[in-house]
Amino acid sequence: MTTTVTAPTSAPPVTRRRSPRRGAVVAVAIVAILVAVLVPTYIYPYAAFTGRAALVLATVAMSVQLMSGTAGLSSLGQAAFLGVGGYTAVWLSRAGLDNGPLQLAAAAAAGAGAACLCAPLVLRARGVAFLMVTFAVGELAHTAASTWVPVTGGDNGLYGSYPTLWPTVPLPTSDLASYLYLLCCFLVLAGLVALVLRTRFALALRAAADHEPRLAALGHRVTGTLLAGYAMAGALAGAGGAMLFSSRISIAPSDMDFDTSALALLAAAIGGRSLVGAVIAAVGIVLVRDQLGVDTGGHAQALLGAAFLAVAYRRPVVAWVRARRSAWAVARGRR
Repeated sequence: MTTTVTAPTSAPPVTRRRSPRRGAVVAVAIVAILVAVLVPTYIYPYAAFTGRAALVLATVAMSVQLMSGTAGLSSLGQAAFLGVGGYTAVWLSRAGLDNGPLQLAAAAAAGAGAACLCAPLVLRARGVAFLMVTFAVGELAHTAASTWVPVTGGDNGLYGSYPTLWPTVPLPTSDLASYLYLLCCFLVLAGLVALVLRTRFALALRAAADHEPRLAALGHRVTGTLLAGYAMAGALAGAGGAMLFSSRISIAPSDMDFDTSALALLAAAIGGRSLVGAVIAAVGIVLVRDQLGVDTGGHAQALLGAAFLAVAYRRPVVAWVRARRSAWAVARGRR
């Protein structure tokens, strides 16, 4: 009796399919970029003025979202690093270094350095305590900027000169040219953040948000990971400060007040863990504040306050609606 041995058939190759959600995010991002370029250029020129403020807030919102949406640490003090970056750019301008990309890089480095200095105090807290400590950092930075007149100019702030794209290529001073320059800066920063979120480092940040003790038990240096994430968030906010200076050729302590940090946190909370969602929320907040608030008789603060309440009570309301729907379905099935 003979037996035949058949060779095992090879398994079909595994093909990776792009998730529909990722494709939708890419499509939304492409449409948003086209709208951001075409609307101020051809359709509504005044949108360039509002768009500059939206790009600055969107950059700070990405900074907050990197900590809150990824690492699970909500910050109320990113305006401090915005001011550090802005004053770095203005002092470079006053020293004769008018190159815009150079100011952007120096402001990002200054924001990261300031975040590293604050990290030993800030990263000792978690949850609500972290929120309050960062709020204290932001308020201390705002107070220091108001009183340190030789460096910050006091409440009047400091003025510089228009940045240049290259030492021999001056940047046009029109609102549209300034907006397009800020849009390019924002797209570069957003691309870098998107690349970071696809690395193992971002996975470690998410793991720290989900279960920090388990991450430490696996041998990861949680404090070092959070320090690097906080430094990156500070660098983003510092770059936003350089963009703010480029849009107005000035920086003042009022740019570091609580409203800036609160609106950035609101945008990050609306966006959740989505970078694109945080950016879209920041643009919507600026439109509510600068456009819809005027159309409603100056009630922008009330509208933004309602948005804060909607975000804060979103989960309880959704849970209540789902519970009522389930109870109604059960009651209907019994009839």
